[in-house]
Amino acid sequence: MLFITNRAPQGSIRTRINRGYRFDLNINAPANSVFYCQRNAIDDYTEIGATAWMNALKQNDAKQLLFYIHGTASLPEPDIFPRAQQLQQLFDKCQPGLIEVVPLIWPCDNDFGFIKDYWDDQKSADLSGFSFARALQKFMLWRDNNSDEAPCLKRINVLAHSMGNRVLRETLSVWDHYDLANGVPLLFRNTFMVAADVVNQSLESDQRGRLISESSRNVSVYYAGDDLTLRASKIANLKNKVASRRLGHTGPEDMAKVQSNVYAIDCDNVNTKYDFPLGHSYYLTQSNTGAGDVFNHICHALVTGRVKVENRQQRRHEL
Repeated sequence: MLFITNRAPQGSIRTRINRGYRFDLNINAPANSVFYCQRNAIDDYTEIGATAWMNALKQNDAKQLLFYIHGTASLPEPDIFPRAQQLQQLFDKCQPGLIEVVPLIWPCDNDFGFIKDYWDDQKSADLSGFSFARALQKFMLWRDNNSDEAPCLKRINVLAHSMGNRVLRETLSVWDHYDLANGVPLLFRNTFMVAADVVNQSLESDQRGRLISESSRNVSVYYAGDDLTLRASKIANLKNKVASRRLGHTGPEDMAKVQSNVYAIDCDNVNTKYDFPLGHSYYLTQSNTGAGDVFNHICHALVTGRVKVENRQQRRHEL
């Protein structure tokens, strides 16, 4: 499995092609460098470098790419990679050869205490925007300068979970501010914002998150009012004197203020079914018995390029 990370390695931060890569889990500050790697097995990783990494994605048999941005308090093992593997297995069952899952790993804290970890992870998520914006710019330059060869025609999608949506928002904001002249390009076919731990006005036209809509053909916001992890995040924000409803709890606050490509998917009836008792990681299933309603909704959008909603005018759907 290919992955990209701004989590610091043990030893030198200088890129060394084909070296064994080991995460330094005691450092939760985002590295200025970005590392392009391959996972061979549990705790066995190799740094392959940007050019080889991007060429490997181009040559992959999958028709589409899905960049997976994990949420807070998640470590590479046993959290991020097993979830990415489970996603890959579900997609392979849905339609073989359709999707290649590519994790983007940013540094979460591994201290004790949720509130302390949560606030530290918010800072790491914000600062990670600078690292991944550099990676986006490098990808665009590689694509534009690759004119002598056949272009990479794979469709690109993003699934951001929980605080991973904050990483996505800040990445696009930094990229737009420092590298782009006329706004972000239409880069993503689908962006799936699952249990998004950002304020519920984030996608409105005067907010930083508007770039998520501008860079995507479709933006699907999955939310659940009884998501217990987001309730805890609200408590953490209140402790730091920030009062706001989360996008992953309510969906967009006002659908009239977001772009017409944003869809609100109410998962309140099924979220604890797939992630009991927290109801937060409901895009996966607890067992290997098969895909759930939320995953099937995501897969339908990837296959068709269109988001299934029962109310097209209001752009809302209930699972």
